[in-house]
Amino acid sequence: MEFQDVIRKRKMIRSYLDKPVERETVDFILENAIRAPSAGFSQGWGFLVLEEEADRKRFWESNWPDREEDRRWPTMEHAPVIIIPLAHKQAYLDRYAEPDKGWEDKDEDRWPVPFWLIDTSFAAENILLTVTDLGLGALFFGVDTPRFREAFGVPEAYEPIGAISIGYPDPGDRPSPSLKRGRRGIEEVVRRGKWS
Repeated sequence: MEFQDVIRKRKMIRSYLDKPVERETVDFILENAIRAPSAGFSQGWGFLVLEEEADRKRFWESNWPDREEDRRWPTMEHAPVIIIPLAHKQAYLDRYAEPDKGWEDKDEDRWPVPFWLIDTSFAAENILLTVTDLGLGALFFGVDTPRFREAFGVPEAYEPIGAISIGYPDPGDRPSPSLKRGRRGIEEVVRRGKWS
């Protein structure tokens, strides 16, 4: 698929066919994820991949315990893969204390924005674009962090930025009602030279 087609076709998919995604395909998606930009080449990310049915069930039960009450997308849990990208702040603080960077005190206040979250978000976007390029579907959504940590033994040093369900799109997938808002054009969001 051409790059412009990937950009234009990428959308959030909430309904999936009950069909597995090959391990090689998942590994390819993850290989593209780790090619995302990374400040100082810190690569302060981790990815928890849930492919086994029992693990996915535990995820839905811990992250969305009242799922049965929300049946807008009844086949959402059919997604055969869930990837949770996690940001590792300490990797950045340690990396920028190395001699070529020189911030020996590892002070978090030196960072104008939390690059560990930004870079992990870049990796998540690579996942979403790769999934589209492969003809699969994906949805990025929030995680109940305390329950997620407890259910999967995730250490405090790693912060989930969300979760990505991946699978074959169900042809009956209904788009989010939010799309009725319409896409804002560049004339609404771009300023040139100065803000006002």
